[in-house]
Amino acid sequence: MRIGIMGLGRIGAFHAETLSTLDAVDSLVVTDPVTAAATAAAERFGAHAVDSPEAVLAAGVDGVVIAAATDAHPELILAAVRAGVPVFCEKPVARTIEESLDVLRAVEGGEVEVQIGYNRRFDPGYAAARAAVVSGELGPLHTVRSTTLDPEPPPAGYVAVSGGIFRDCAVHDFDTVRWITGREVAEVYATGANRGAEYIAAAGDVDTASALLTLDDGTLAVVSNTRHNPRGYDARLELHGMTDSVAAGLEDRLPLRSVEPGATFPGGTPHHFFMDRFAAAYRAELTAFTEVVAGLRPSPCTVADAVEAGWIAEACTLSLREHRPVTMEEVRKA
Repeated sequence: MRIGIMGLGRIGAFHAETLSTLDAVDSLVVTDPVTAAATAAAERFGAHAVDSPEAVLAAGVDGVVIAAATDAHPELILAAVRAGVPVFCEKPVARTIEESLDVLRAVEGGEVEVQIGYNRRFDPGYAAARAAVVSGELGPLHTVRSTTLDPEPPPAGYVAVSGGIFRDCAVHDFDTVRWITGREVAEVYATGANRGAEYIAAAGDVDTASALLTLDDGTLAVVSNTRHNPRGYDARLELHGMTDSVAAGLEDRLPLRSVEPGATFPGGTPHHFFMDRFAAAYRAELTAFTEVVAGLRPSPCTVADAVEAGWIAEACTLSLREHRPVTMEEVRKA
């Protein structure tokens, strides 16, 4: 199949490299506002470079991967859908929940599949954790812990337009909690602090945050995030049930140092970056997209799924700002 790529920054170039190695993909058509980026990708991956998203859609592509700036996501998603071309778009759907809802209304009930990039759904450990829930082997869940700790803060320019730590970072944890438990969030309580980079506080954001989510069946989920984890990139999940408990991310490259006498775990080189930690997940995610394009499966992460994670981020942002519990019903009505 022929796949188009719109946006060739860090993640777009990474996707181009992955797609170029997939057996299902015969050719790539690429574009980026920076002509040199498109030219470099074309030379490196044997792709055909064009000068616009419209040219990508006119090039006979079977599917498109959108890795452009967030502001461009809604327009590009809808353009591909109108052209009848299946879409993979990196999260978020749009910069705001209102724009995301506009996209959802436009694509809901349509025949063109749209997949949003929440890669943890394709990580082997996270998938095994979900399978343990689905099989019932854990018994009823009572506690979920989801962690995302970045090794260092993103640049000031990125922070200023990110929407805040809950919309930018914790939203991965929120999607994970929904997907793995199969439950919806009923209420949140969030808090945060600034422990490092002053430009994060200046942007009205926090660099360290925690959220307590109460799910609709009473399960408690604890989400923990920080921009300051110099030992490496730490993404983990714990599931505690009435029968058993499991964890994803407890492996030799876990960026944590045990101080127990005689302990040698973890013994590997710590993960330093999210693209390193989830390399296998990204490949599996794009492989799944080629199956969506081929009509072999529906989207494994829909716009509706992404919007639900976005609502949780909205509730946590409000809770942080007003120092109080917030129900999901409240933010949906706002």
